[in-house]
Amino acid sequence: MYSPQSLHRWGITHSESMERLAYSQALRDPMSMERTNLLNMAKLSIKGLIESALSFGRTLDSDYPPLQQFFVVMEHCLKHGLKVKKSFLGYNKSLWGPLEMVEKLCPEAGEIAASVRDLPGLKTPLGRARAWLRLALMQKRLADYLRLLITRKDLLSDFYDNSAVMVEEEGAVIVGLLVGLNVIDANLCVKGEDLDTQVGVIDFSMYLKNDIDDYRSGERNGQIAAILDQKNYVEELNRQLNSSVHGLQGRVDNLEKSNSKLIEELAIAKNNIIKLQEENHQLRNENTIILIKAQQQLEVTQVDVDVELDTYKQSRQGLDEMYNEARRQLREECQLRQDVENELVVQVSMKQEMDLAMKLLEKDIHEKQDTLIGLRHQLDEVKAINVEMYTKMQTSDDGMKQKNDMITRLEEKTNQITATMKQLEQRLQEAERDRWTAEDGARKFKHDFANKADSLQKQIAQKEKQMQQLETDLKIEKEWRQTLQNDLERERDIVAQLSAEAQQINGLKKEFHRLQDENSQLKGICEEQEQALEELGCKLSESKLKIEDIKEANKALQGGQVWLKDKDATHCKLCEKEFSISRRKHHCRNCGEIFCNACSDNELPLPASPKPVRVCDTCHALLLQRCSSNAT
Repeated sequence: MYSPQSLHRWGITHSESMERLAYSQALRDPMSMERTNLLNMAKLSIKGLIESALSFGRTLDSDYPPLQQFFVVMEHCLKHGLKVKKSFLGYNKSLWGPLEMVEKLCPEAGEIAASVRDLPGLKTPLGRARAWLRLALMQKRLADYLRLLITRKDLLSDFYDNSAVMVEEEGAVIVGLLVGLNVIDANLCVKGEDLDTQVGVIDFSMYLKNDIDDYRSGERNGQIAAILDQKNYVEELNRQLNSSVHGLQGRVDNLEKSNSKLIEELAIAKNNIIKLQEENHQLRNENTIILIKAQQQLEVTQVDVDVELDTYKQSRQGLDEMYNEARRQLREECQLRQDVENELVVQVSMKQEMDLAMKLLEKDIHEKQDTLIGLRHQLDEVKAINVEMYTKMQTSDDGMKQKNDMITRLEEKTNQITATMKQLEQRLQEAERDRWTAEDGARKFKHDFANKADSLQKQIAQKEKQMQQLETDLKIEKEWRQTLQNDLERERDIVAQLSAEAQQINGLKKEFHRLQDENSQLKGICEEQEQALEELGCKLSESKLKIEDIKEANKALQGGQVWLKDKDATHCKLCEKEFSISRRKHHCRNCGEIFCNACSDNELPLPASPKPVRVCDTCHALLLQRCSSNAT
């Protein structure tokens, strides 16, 4: 080996020595020479493509020569070291196999593979591989897909030899160079191009340069550096604008959320007001019905009490007369006594029923007092309390009906008693007649029937005993009369309680009117809140318009829109449909977002550009609304 001093002594520099060493190694290993040649060609083709595209200044198409040469060089790089596989038709050497494996490593590449398989004009695997390279370049993901492929050496070993470009370090260098192609926009028509029969020949004349070309390349490098600096500056401005727009968007979202909440609360308040009005109307109708029924029941009970008092006075006079004549009753009155005892049992059961009714009325009164207290404290429970009052009034109506039935029963019993008294009078009269006839017969046959005197005395003794029994019966009847008087007094107390209940109903009327006044006050408060919400809605709309104006002013001052990158958008922002070869991407010149053709087929002049430019549907509607508001 030669030392550096000896080499310098012979006039050979270090770089030249390294080149000679590499050349000597390449002579020993022809595959390494091929790899270096392909790497150099890839560098030249990528560099020339970027420089020419930036000087060209617009989207590249399929007929652009540097782009065609780039695909030819990439095809040679991918074919290097490719294994030959046997098939039925012979030996096959195809690029489509390793490129098809990218679909398994990255699911996003499935769209490209599916579209390549669906192309009708492609018949060979080589044509599919060429179409795949063009679609990946248009998608600006060629470097990403090939990076994933070269990291999987286990998969590449099935398709490439160990000394291939894609397996060695040169493949990683080429993939790193491909990242610079993301600054290029390409629009390639794959469907009509004949990719199966193209001949991949590298044109070296494009890469042979003279001094003038070196000077021009230096100028171009300076222009490229200036353009890249401007691009970085624009990206920095876009980031700042994005942060400010996100902040404003957050404020707008908060305002919209608060506005929607206020609108929902207003709708809920309106529904509550309508429900309260309906409940008030129902309560009014129910209260009027209850008051009418209560008044009718009071009138009926007063008339019944008056009639009962009159009948009681009349029956009392008749009983006083009958008490003097009752001493002359006969044996048949014993049976009547049994009937009277049965009636007393029935009256005792009726008394128990009256006591139960009184207890029920007392319970109803306590429950009504509780409901009144609940009405004073809770306006929301008015409906339930009124329903309970309605049910309780129904129970009181049932109690009143029961009382009316009992009164009718008492009337029937008094009528029966009067009928029995009349029967007793008739029997007494018959007994007196019999006695007179007996006395006459006794006078006539006194002398004839002297022997029968003893028997008559015995009969008189028996009659005296019967008289004593009648006296005891009269005492029992007096006690029964006292019980009737007590029942009448209790009924009077019931009438007094009913009058007190009527007064309570009047108090309920007053409270109902008070609730109506409170309801009217609540309606006034709700109307005021509705007016305040309408004013807030107007202010929110004005603030939205001001925010949009501020956004446009910021965009005009900072010299551009916030342009979204093509690789960041995979779906249309408005219709959310996925982009493909048939559904192209379009930037909105107002908001900078990416939309499909259907969602951005509008043109309007902007402050930054007086000529009509493409805008999306949302920006079109906002700009028209702003123009109309400014015009008004």
